[in-house]
Amino acid sequence: MKSMMTPAKRTNRLGSAKSGTHHFITQRVSSVALAIVLPIFVICFAFSGAPDADAARAWFGAPWGAILTLITMAATLYHMRLGLQVVVEDYISGSTLKFTLLIANTLITYGLMLAGAYALIRLALGN
Repeated sequence: MKSMMTPAKRTNRLGSAKSGTHHFITQRVSSVALAIVLPIFVICFAFSGAPDADAARAWFGAPWGAILTLITMAATLYHMRLGLQVVVEDYISGSTLKFTLLIANTLITYGLMLAGAYALIRLALGN
């Protein structure tokens, strides 16, 4: 039997899951943070005498250098995670593959954050 409902009525309450706005805003906020912190990081690192390995170690081991590096790395990896999540959600059709890739995206991102933090701690301690 053919339904008498209009197409708009049939799709009512089947649209947005109401989480897209939050994702959109967080991605824009992380891009603004990167637009601010990335040039500061590059300029500070360039003037630290970075081609010299000892100067680079000293800069990464210093409190301000380590904090700036940690903020830049965290903002970059978080922004990367959000962007890859959108790509996977939009272009991967299989639900199992999509779920696996989203979990891998999150785990790899947090693993890279931990590895970067560990490397900075090692440089700060001089080991």
